[in-house]
Amino acid sequence: MRRGGRPEFERTMLTRGRDYRETYDNFVWPVPDKLNLAWDVCGKHAAATPDKPALIHVDHDDSERTYSFQDMERLASRAANMFAAHGIGQGDRVVLHLSQSPELATLYLGLWKLAAVPLPISILFGADAIAYRLADSGAKAVVVETERLENVFAAAEAQAEPPKIFVSNGPGPGATDLAAEMAKARDARRHVETTSETPALLIYTSGTTGQPKGALHAHRVGIGHTTGYAFSLGYPPHAGARMWSPADWTWIGGLGAVLLPTWGYGMTMVSTASGKFDPEWAFQLLQDKNIDLSLIPPTALKMMRAVPNPESRFDYKLTALNSGGEALGAETIAWGRQAFGLDVAEVYGQTECNLIIADSPEVAPVRPGTTGLPTPGHDVAVIDADGERLPAGESGDIAVRRGDPCMMLEYWRNPEATRDKFRGDWMLTGDLGFFDDEGYVSFVGRDDDVITSAGYRIGPGEIEDCLMAHGQVQLAAAVGVPDPIRTEIVKAFVVLKDGAAASPGLEDEIRAHVRSRLAAHEYPRQIEFRDSLPLTVTGKIRRRDLRDAEIAKQNAETGETS
Repeated sequence: MRRGGRPEFERTMLTRGRDYRETYDNFVWPVPDKLNLAWDVCGKHAAATPDKPALIHVDHDDSERTYSFQDMERLASRAANMFAAHGIGQGDRVVLHLSQSPELATLYLGLWKLAAVPLPISILFGADAIAYRLADSGAKAVVVETERLENVFAAAEAQAEPPKIFVSNGPGPGATDLAAEMAKARDARRHVETTSETPALLIYTSGTTGQPKGALHAHRVGIGHTTGYAFSLGYPPHAGARMWSPADWTWIGGLGAVLLPTWGYGMTMVSTASGKFDPEWAFQLLQDKNIDLSLIPPTALKMMRAVPNPESRFDYKLTALNSGGEALGAETIAWGRQAFGLDVAEVYGQTECNLIIADSPEVAPVRPGTTGLPTPGHDVAVIDADGERLPAGESGDIAVRRGDPCMMLEYWRNPEATRDKFRGDWMLTGDLGFFDDEGYVSFVGRDDDVITSAGYRIGPGEIEDCLMAHGQVQLAAAVGVPDPIRTEIVKAFVVLKDGAAASPGLEDEIRAHVRSRLAAHEYPRQIEFRDSLPLTVTGKIRRRDLRDAEIAKQNAETGETS
């Protein structure tokens, strides 16, 4: 890996006027041997531009708290000194079970200063999910808000060695008051000297298949996300830009794809208190906080599509917008052009290796129906069962080559799962797709989401996109359910927009809508209307839950057992 810091990175890749192929072919990662995330995303900016706003946080009452890079550096030092006083040191795992807040950002930085390993856990998780992660990780401490303290106590009681519990907005009975402890700590501390390969983050998969696994990332993960960020949002990123995203900082999309690269480039992050996503409020925020850049997950974008005439009701000025986690589809992209006057760039990756494929409206045309182009620095291929690259047009496993700065070091204490994640030098994403002749990647579906019907392999994304184009559909999921003749048939689960009423007539209309737009074998032979769909904590539809429930229902009707 080439030595150097971010200035070399800008000279190497972020040059206007280069076409995609020239940029991709000539890219060299500028990852230095010695690297610490706390310095890379905050400390260096505190030294160079101490008064520049790093974080503007909007609370539930719409009040603001603004922190400069120097403020964040001092708070991070207090956090590091406080944790050190309680015996936390290099390599120790610390669970952060917190909502999006300045406190969460501060604790990430403080732990990285110590070379400790933050383990973020979404506030949506209950006691069992927390207990599993505590047991699997051997975490030494947990930081939690009072609202979720009971769940953490229940999870901690199940541990052979219960972790120390801190309350971030305490005091809380039976736990240590984090704010009081930080107030006693000094606000200066140098970061521990770490290498780019030193463990820095333990973040668990969303668990769409099997038990969640802990993906252990190194300090290089911050630099690893910068190309996908810049490629999809315009490069070089404008130093005065403001970024906002509802994506939670306890998952790789919110932390790796938003917060780390925003601060890596020395830009201002706007954060908002966690809560139910309100699409009207989102448009208002874009306007009131002068947001330039945003990552908005597909489910949130689909909710925003239901807001009437936003372009005439709000005065927002987004210059770039990306989205990831699920395929966007042509309808959402077309709506984005109308509502924002720009192409929504689709980004693709996973907890184990993120932002490896993206659209880049500034460099290459966005092609609805594709996922984008491999981002500079990421060797992405579609491979066969032997680990060989497949030619354009042939479907196989989407994979990324070892040596990628975004790639995890390993699955935590799980060498078997780590081994199974690779096929030779290729890390398998678990997704199926193909390249076209222009180098764009088309996503077919997860290997366990693909529907096999009458000999056809059907990806759910295209069907869901078509369903979403119906005027009365707000959200939809398509899964394969067992069928004695066709192996599987397509079943659609549909959430209707406000004011729409479920009826056999509407069911026939939706079915005809899909059949007239897609192939005859792709239309949903069964449709079920629901008030909501099961989602992972990262906002992805849990198709497996829907499919498993259908199989269980069929087994119950036939008297079979699964």
